[in-house]
Amino acid sequence: MRVVVGRIGKAHGIRGEVTVEVRTDEPEERFAPGATLLTSTGSSLTVETARPHGGGLLVSFEGVMDRSQAEALRGTILEVDRLPGEAPADEEEYYDSDLIGCRVIDATGTDLGGVDEVIHLPGQDLLSIVPDQGSSWLLPLVHEFVPGIDINTRRITVTPPPGLIEAESPDGSESPDGSGSRG
Repeated sequence: MRVVVGRIGKAHGIRGEVTVEVRTDEPEERFAPGATLLTSTGSSLTVETARPHGGGLLVSFEGVMDRSQAEALRGTILEVDRLPGEAPADEEEYYDSDLIGCRVIDATGTDLGGVDEVIHLPGQDLLSIVPDQGSSWLLPLVHEFVPGIDINTRRITVTPPPGLIEAESPDGSESPDGSGSRG
């Protein structure tokens, strides 16, 4: 199974280095010299060097020798093949691919939808949840709102803050307060 570990940003300097937005909690392993990363275009890149830069990394890849070659990589998604059963070292961390498709339930057992994406923002991660009917909504992936994740049963227990999910009548019309929206 493939796991996204980064996205290439702009070229840096004239010797082929690129900025990388890191999307893994294991950058020292995933971007170690000699590591091979798969790309969204079907090719692969081998890490030559990697060093911290701002909130991400500066990475040079074998065969990428100048700024124009580096700039051509801009926007490329970097992935690795994950071994079956492999999990992050910290039991409180999860791979995005493990969360996508999980059913989301509240404390009463009401099914609120399924996770279709994990959105990574600088301040926190968000779960994009799509109900069986209605519009998708976002929930911060923090323990206060997501107290339970069970990968084995593919269920995520949530306690959304009041007002995040508005009630909709069964016929799809707006709720009595006139909002009719979900997040």
